[in-house]
Formats: sequence, C-alpha cells, structure tokens
Amino acid sequence: MKPPVFKYHRPESVQEILALMAEHGSDARPLAGGQSLVPLLNMRMMQPAVIVDMNRCEALQYIREEADHLRIGAMARQARVQESPVVRAGYPLVSLALAHIGGLANRNRGTVCGSLAHADPLAELPCVAVALDAKFSVNGPEGMRLVEAEDFFISDLTTCMAPTELLEAVLFPRHARTVRAGFAEVGNRRHGFAVAGVAAQLQIDESGRCVSARLAAMGVGSVPIRLSVVEKALTSQKLSESLLVAASAAASEQSGIESRADIHASADYRRSVLPVLAQRALLQAMQGK
Repeated sequence: MKPPVFKYHRPESVQEILALMAEHGSDARPLAGGQSLVPLLNMRMMQPAVIVDMNRCEALQYIREEADHLRIGAMARQARVQESPVVRAGYPLVSLALAHIGGLANRNRGTVCGSLAHADPLAELPCVAVALDAKFSVNGPEGMRLVEAEDFFISDLTTCMAPTELLEAVLFPRHARTVRAGFAEVGNRRHGFAVAGVAAQLQIDESGRCVSARLAAMGVGSVPIRLSVVEKALTSQKLSESLLVAASAAASEQSGIESRADIHASADYRRSVLPVLAQRALLQAMQGK
C-alpha cells in the first residue's frame, strides 16, 4: 500500500500552520501523530493534495493546568498525557482512558487532539470529552473559538470544524480532587478497536453519597452519548453496589442510542452489553481502583 502523491509542508509555528490550512483549505490535512491519517493515506481512502506536518511545532506540545481546567496542546502525545502527574492527580478519567488506546507504540506517536479531531465513534477520548464536558479550542482564519464537546462531534468522523480550522487544544474542566474514575470497554481483540465502552466519573462525599455523576458511552451512536438517565439515578444517592447495578440497567434506554451493527458486533449485542459496561465502570470508580 502506498499513499497518493501530495505536497509536504513542515511548519514550525502555529501561525505557519494556520496560514497553510487557510491557503489550501479542503485540499490540506494536518499531520500530528499519524495513527489515523497515515493508514487512510496508504489505503487511499483519503487523498489530500497537501499534508501539513505539525511535528516541529514545539508550541503545541504543552500539557498545563490553568485556573479552572487542564489544557492539552495539539501535539501533546497520548503517552505523555497518560503519565503526567498533573493529569493522574486531577483528571483520572483522562489518564485511565488513555491506557485503553492501542498499544504503547501507538500512544507514543498518537496525540490527544488528533484522536479527538478524527472523531471515530469507537474512540475512547471523544467519549471522555463528552462525559467531562470538555471544550475545544479551535483556531482558524476567523480567529479562535471555544466549542462545547456536545457541539464538536457531528457524526462518524465528522466534527464542526471547517477545512481551514485547526483543533489547537482541548480543555478538560477541573473537578474536585476527590473524584473517582472508571472506564470499561469490550472489543474483539486486545489493542484493537472497541465494540462499545463507557466512561464514568463520580464525586462521592465522606458519607458515601454521590455528589455528581458523569457518564458517556461509545459505540452506540455516531457520536458519544451522555448517559443522563444513569447520572440522575445516582446523583444525591448513597452509593452501593445494588444501586449501581440498578442504575446501570437503565443505560440501554438512554435516548439517542442508535442500533448500530457492523462486522464486529450486532446492534442487539451493543445494546445489551451497554448496561454491563456501565456497571463495570461505575464499580471501578466507586471502589477507587
């Protein structure tokens, strides 16, 4: 497999990247980690005329905690984010989900923003972004804009970004340091694509009462689905395993869930496994493991 012929640019600044994207528009594709783009090029499923390689842009490699959020730049590698002490301490769901992405070799090259911009409905990070109400810093010819996670993902492999725009950073809101996280997914093989999954984060007070619950599911729609019915069943309740089991059972009734079948799983399987995954993620979060 060989990629199509394309013009190759390797800018070193954000301004150069944006200028090239503005100049070439839909003919250009930005290259970050290449874990999604390169296979698509090799199979000629995507044939851009111009590749804008961002790997020399050091200004986009940051991982930093700001006033009320964690900001991750477009060139921050998944492995770095996963191992970051700041991320592990204050944003455990992000770190936990990253461990499920491919193998270490993939995470050493892949970027957090690259996965989000690719918008694969079976990817872990879009699911986490929806669960945590992340915001997306999108830059382009019209300037910078912040987009809510629920507005960023439009459909399979489709976001709200124009061809001339770049996902410059993702912002995960800061929550209480006492939050606990859980992530569960099922797939046909280790390190392969998931069939379905659930991301969960709980804030539990000293009495064992659930102050807040955040859950989202992947693989059951063209975009990640927020499991609000499960969240409502848990919020303000004293948590127990029996309550988590009962609340998880409602996951398959969440509005917005689609019947999606492919070569990996039937629609019935995905719908039936969703409550099981929600239960596993919630138990992991409640037990703090």
